[in-house]
Amino acid sequence: MNVAAVVPGARPVPHAPRPRWCPRARRSLCPRAAAEPAASSTAAAALVYAPTSRDRPLRTPHSGYHYDGTPRPFFEGWYFKVSIPECRQSFCFMYSVENPLFRDGMSALDRAVHGSRFTGVGAQILGADDKYICQFSEKSNNFWGSRHELILGNTFVPNKDSTPPEREVPPQEFYNRVLEGYQATPTWHQGSIRDDGRSNYVPNVQTARWEYSTRPVYGWGDVTSKQKSTAGWLAAFPFFEPHWQICMASGLSTGWIEWDGERFEFENAPSYSEKNWGGGFPRKWYWIQCNVFSGASGEVALTAAGGLRKIGLGDTYESPSLIGIHHEGKFYEFVPWTGTVSWDIAPWGHWRMTGENKNHLVEIEATTNEPGTALRAPTMESGLVPACKDTCYGDLKVQMWEKRDDGSKGKMILDATSNMAAVEVGGGPWFNGWKGTTASNELVNNIVGTQIDVESLFPIPILKPPGL
Repeated sequence: MNVAAVVPGARPVPHAPRPRWCPRARRSLCPRAAAEPAASSTAAAALVYAPTSRDRPLRTPHSGYHYDGTPRPFFEGWYFKVSIPECRQSFCFMYSVENPLFRDGMSALDRAVHGSRFTGVGAQILGADDKYICQFSEKSNNFWGSRHELILGNTFVPNKDSTPPEREVPPQEFYNRVLEGYQATPTWHQGSIRDDGRSNYVPNVQTARWEYSTRPVYGWGDVTSKQKSTAGWLAAFPFFEPHWQICMASGLSTGWIEWDGERFEFENAPSYSEKNWGGGFPRKWYWIQCNVFSGASGEVALTAAGGLRKIGLGDTYESPSLIGIHHEGKFYEFVPWTGTVSWDIAPWGHWRMTGENKNHLVEIEATTNEPGTALRAPTMESGLVPACKDTCYGDLKVQMWEKRDDGSKGKMILDATSNMAAVEVGGGPWFNGWKGTTASNELVNNIVGTQIDVESLFPIPILKPPGL
């Protein structure tokens, strides 16, 4: 993977300062000094923790931790985002584990038997003003994840005389046992990390703390239907790795985040979560995600992405791409096995995608003048290294129409804009723009597009594959 094309060696141009005051509105509350008592705030008072339900609504397939205990190269990564519209600030939490078979790192014997691998657990946050923090350990012995649910955590530094948790615990117990670390579930997220000094090439902060609850609004599918696997039923098998799953296309989060001592409080702030897993990241990719829109009623969520990934053991690559939109309780899916998706992506600053399926047409365009912040990704070649560039200040326009019988645009059903889109390019090389169209042949359409409920094939939970 050529990361030089997306990650400059020099420190980027400092981001322009943005207003720090947020009105006390429905979605968010104003930042304030971290030392002020939290109990007096509306957001803190509204925080309610409940253990994760086994039969929670809107649960997607592949919510669990996919590691199967074998020595094959493996990573899994998780992404949680909260956006505060009134401040025009977002916080993106990224967690990863690499080659967890070697929980204490690799010994000389391990390397002799399995070859050299990169190991460890990372926690990154892209936060206010696109600043960054990262904490990493080469050991994963204090990482844990639920086999079938979106529940995970890690302890970087335990409290004195305390044992790190090995499963979801109540918030106060977490604070009693964990000095630096995190735990995340579909409805609860808390933690505290400290920058470890490895990221002085980007504007960074030294500490971050957070605690918030989430009410899911959209999973990945119609709200009244069984939720879908983002990549289809073949995501249950390792042939098409890496795999990708949107776990929550949209939610409403309430709580607080302390960012280098500055406290952001929010109530019903738009939020999002996704994950990926497999042998390694794609060779090259692009991504757009947004939950904050003007010009549309109700909760709207967009996720669009594509990449270049290896298939099987040879040197064959494919370029899958998709656009997914949730609007007024319905899910609009544009994927190769139901239509076509086209893209035109610049090395940085411009993303354009179009999609077509049986009943709808969509066009999306994102731009940014921000320099972007280099983020890390788990790579097979170098471990958790700078491999992509992101900003949460993308300008985005989304338009979707009903499709007439002749294939032309009919009634417009969505026309929305945002100045808070998260946009990304990763891998490489990105010396030039990347254009293409993803469309599968009829045989592939019939195979991938077949509606197979893989979970129903394993009625006994203990027999379900990890992660499913």
